Amino acid sequence: MYNNDIIKKVGEINYNNNGSKMQIIKYINNRNVFIQFDNNNYKTKTSYKDFKEGRVKNPYDKTYVGIGFLGEGKYKKYINKKDTKQYSEWGHMLKRCYDKNYLSRFPTYKDCTVCKEWCNFQIFAKWFDENYYEIDNEKMRLDKDILIKGNKIYSPETCIFVPENINNLFVKSDAIRGKYPIGVTEHKPHKLYTTKYRARCMNNNKKRIDLGLYNTPGEAFYAYKKYKENLIKRIADEYKNKIPQKLYDAMYRYKVEITD
Repeated sequence: MYNNDIIKKVGEINYNNNGSKMQIIKYINNRNVFIQFDNNNYKTKTSYKDFKEGRVKNPYDKTYVGIGFLGEGKYKKYINKKDTKQYSEWGHMLKRCYDKNYLSRFPTYKDCTVCKEWCNFQIFAKWFDENYYEIDNEKMRLDKDILIKGNKIYSPETCIFVPENINNLFVKSDAIRGKYPIGVTEHKPHKLYTTKYRARCMNNNKKRIDLGLYNTPGEAFYAYKKYKENLIKRIADEYKNKIPQKLYDAMYRYKVEITD
């Protein structure tokens, strides 16, 4: 009877709480049951009760915003009940791209995606450890579009960590911009005077710098462009011996376009 019961349980199929199909491949007793998941051949040991109640975890289930999964490896979500740096950064990256509530509040991330390999937390965490650095007490930001302007894909080839002081240089307020080029607003004095166009630029300390009034939007934009590009180069020089060379080079070749 006992042997027959074991034979019957081998091959039994169920689904875990995330909907992944799993099958018993070896049964020793109620506490020692070996199963294999159908979608990726992941194998693990569990109890028969957890198998029946769907409580078996599959590290390849896409449990984070429907696309991210933990994978198999040494990197952990939590240490002492606190998010690890790797997991926190990974989660925020996925949220920016795929969380509908986040995108409704920050539409600038619309159409941004995460490369396939980084949907696996283990792969991203390894890249994190190999590329993360800190400068004094500055916050570090994961940037996707300084190395490649206009890029919308988070990937090992396109991303780099940057201090917040540098990251602020590249933040654009698309949501509140009017019909004029970046850095340009209309200035309407008394009705007896001709309309002028004001150029302004935010510096790296988030202070608005007034660059003067100009006769045309184009003239005002080029005043903004000159100031902004020089500012980026100046900050790059201040950080020259603290940041990766490829970040320094990208800042030096950065060009402000009238279509930005």
